[in-house]
Amino acid sequence: MITARQTRAARALLGWSQETLADKALVSLTALKRLESQNDLKVHESTRDQIRRTFEDNGVVFLSSDQGEGVMLVRRALHHHREKSR
Repeated sequence: MITARQTRAARALLGWSQETLADKALVSLTALKRLESQNDLKVHESTRDQIRRTFEDNGVVFLSSDQGEGVMLVRRALHHHREKSR
C-alpha cells in the first residue's frame, strides 16, 4: 500500500501537479487530495491502486522496508515511456 508521503514524493520526482496526476490516473482531484493528506483520510483501495499503477507506468518504483518507505525513479522505464509517446 502506498503512503501519502510516497505519493507526494513520486509526484515531485515526475514534476507533476496534483491535477496532472489526477488526470493521468483517471481519479478525482478530491480523492487524490484525500490520499495525500497528512490526516490519514480514508481512500478507496481502487483509487490507491490506480494511482500506484500510473506512477509505475511512468518509471516510479515504491520502496518499503523495516527502516521506512520511499520512491525511486527508474531512468530506463522513463526513457522507454518517452520513446513510446513519440
